[in-house]
Amino acid sequence: MQRVRVLGETAAGEGTSRGQIVAASVARARDLVNGPANLVTPSYLAEVAREIADDLADRGVRLTVLEREDCEKLGMGCYLAVARGSAQRPKFIHLQYTPKGTAKGRVCLVGKGVTFDSGGLSLKPSDAMMDMKMDMGGAAAVLGALEAAAKLGVPWEVHAIVPATENMIGGDAYRLGDVLTASNGKTVEINNTDAEGRLTLADALVYAGKLQPTYMFDFATLTGACIVALGPRCAGVMSRDDELTNLFTSASERVGEEMWRLPLPEALKEQLKSPIADMRNTGERYGGAITAGLFLTEFTAGQRWVHVDIAGPAMVRKPFGVCDEGGSGFAVATILEFLARA
Repeated sequence: MQRVRVLGETAAGEGTSRGQIVAASVARARDLVNGPANLVTPSYLAEVAREIADDLADRGVRLTVLEREDCEKLGMGCYLAVARGSAQRPKFIHLQYTPKGTAKGRVCLVGKGVTFDSGGLSLKPSDAMMDMKMDMGGAAAVLGALEAAAKLGVPWEVHAIVPATENMIGGDAYRLGDVLTASNGKTVEINNTDAEGRLTLADALVYAGKLQPTYMFDFATLTGACIVALGPRCAGVMSRDDELTNLFTSASERVGEEMWRLPLPEALKEQLKSPIADMRNTGERYGGAITAGLFLTEFTAGQRWVHVDIAGPAMVRKPFGVCDEGGSGFAVATILEFLARA
């Protein structure tokens, strides 16, 4: 007797297929975060992006990698300053997916890609440095999410942008008191070289903004202050765009990734004032996650933008739920849910 396929079976099969793709991309992000820093270098991240682009070229994926010289031409003074202390060459990775037909819009996903963070001349103590191979959790998330987005055929044009570098000590490392010029012309006085992630993101956000995105997000293991505020399992979300924030946090609720919105009070920008530059790269101890977000607002003018500080849930120290110790692949599932429903 011929078997009749019912609608529910078709939907179940599609759901299973989607789940497998999402799970594989979360696993890729976890593997990248868990890899030792002597393996997972900026060049290695670029090679992974090349592998994704080659495998999915027929799905509309292509890759551009900007070398140090290319970034110099674009005036990326903040990003390149962080890279100066390392023997590893920086790699500015731009992975793009273009859907078939007319796209609903353009979404830029910027991921912090510091493959090892020693703190630079503001050197971390040994215990605090042990997990710093995982400081590229944002990069892992956006690369994994773009790979899955292409496989799923989401209707958005998606760009994953990763300013990959190490933050190391060395004879040419950037110093406290240096004044850097970002690619939008803003000047930054350095008062802590261990606040390097926001410097790499600054130039990456300017670059992303030039693509004229419909929406722009950044994902970064940015501040210990966010873990103090929200604990180790919850990401901090910051934006002045209520509608976009609600769309994104609703997606996070549906997939079970905990996020909580933090404010961006303009008054706290007072902490970032500098007597010799447009701003300093850090404020005072209090409200550290928020002042990091406020710093990034200087590089996102006119954009519909959300900042997601994933310092807690991206780097799991005590296993919980489906997460073992190490990288969690946090934010991949939320990004894909957002792209499917927005």
